[in-house]
Amino acid sequence: MVNDQVAGTAVTGISSMATRAVLTELVEQYARSSGQRVVIESVGGVEAARRVQGGEPFDIVVLAADAIDKLDAAGQIVPGSRVDLVRSGVAIAVAAGAPRPAIDTEAAMRDTVLAARSIGYSTGPSGVHLTRLFEHWGIAETIAPRIVQAPPGVPVGALVARGDVELGFQQLSELMHLPGIDVIGSLPPEIQIITVFSGALCATSQQQEAAQALLSFLASSQADSAKLAHGMEPA
Repeated sequence: MVNDQVAGTAVTGISSMATRAVLTELVEQYARSSGQRVVIESVGGVEAARRVQGGEPFDIVVLAADAIDKLDAAGQIVPGSRVDLVRSGVAIAVAAGAPRPAIDTEAAMRDTVLAARSIGYSTGPSGVHLTRLFEHWGIAETIAPRIVQAPPGVPVGALVARGDVELGFQQLSELMHLPGIDVIGSLPPEIQIITVFSGALCATSQQQEAAQALLSFLASSQADSAKLAHGMEPA
């Protein structure tokens, strides 16, 4: 029988959108097995970091590892509490049924970007990587008028599905379950970026023992199948 006090006091957290789907599944699984209620809010990564930085009370935070490290340096997470959870790569999507351009090599990917009517990416780690990649390719100025950056919290795939963007880039986990698009593959290995998403205890947590138990579950092998099902690899 579930302890009423445990069931009534939710462990709270905030995460970026990249891990929303996998965290939703995992916290439901954890709640069933432990009786612990968990409430995770998923927003744009920049907003999530800003809210933790501002001292908003959460028990855990799940963000890209570099964002967690910045929060650590600012004293916003419990020292030593960071744990790596998943590794996630960048994929490419087009509208459902649209022609599938070549993306299998770096040269083909560059040609496809140059030929695209519009290119969408996010404000998260994948967007930062693509900005640098386009600069490295020497095409940033050429394609600048065709770039559509999704607002924080808005999936790039949603822009692709409604025709605002012809070619969309984002974490595979954020693209794979969206209707109205076809995920045509991942960035070629030579230009792929793998983002590690980590969890940590927030300095504002008033129930660190319960929050630590949740983090331990999220990092355990019990969570592996859900991570793989959502296009991520266990870290």
